[in-house]
Amino acid sequence: MDSTVMTLSIVIALLIGCFLAYLFWQQRKAAKEDASEPLDASTRTLRLQAYERLTLLVDRIALPNLISRTNIPGTTAREMQVLLTQNIKEEYDYNISQQIYVSVDAWNAVKNLKEQNMLVVNQFASALPPHATGLDLNKVLLEYLMGDKKGQLHEVVSEVLSYEAKKLM
Repeated sequence: MDSTVMTLSIVIALLIGCFLAYLFWQQRKAAKEDASEPLDASTRTLRLQAYERLTLLVDRIALPNLISRTNIPGTTAREMQVLLTQNIKEEYDYNISQQIYVSVDAWNAVKNLKEQNMLVVNQFASALPPHATGLDLNKVLLEYLMGDKKGQLHEVVSEVLSYEAKKLM
C-alpha cells in the first residue's frame, strides 16, 4: 500500500510539473508572438506624438533658440546662466514622460543634449569675469555654437528623432 501511494504521488507530481512547464512554455510563446506583431494604430499614434513632442523639446532647448527666447536686457551673466539652465530643466521635466514611448537611444540622445547644453552654459558663465552681463554670456555662447560642430548637437538629436519616427510610419 505504501509503494502504491508513493508511486501515485510521484505520478501526480510529475503530471503537475509537466502541466506547469507546458503553461510556462505557452506564456513565453505568446509573449514572443506579441512582441513580433506590428504596432496597432493607437500605439503607433502615441509613439509618433512622443517623437513629435521630443522634437519640439530639442528645438526649444537648442541654445540659439533658447538664447533668443530668453534674452532679457540688463541681466547679469549669472542671472542669464540661471535663466538658461532653468529653462532647459523645465522643458526637459515637462516632457520626461515621453521616454516610455520612444527608444532608449532616442531618449538618451535627448538627455545628453540637455546635459551638454547645461554644461556648456555653466562652463562659459563660470569663465566670464564677475561683472559680465547676460549679453556677454549670450554672445560667447553663440560664438561657440557657430565655431564648433559639437555645438550643433541639437541638429543631430533632431535627425535621430526624425529617423526613428519615420520608421514608425
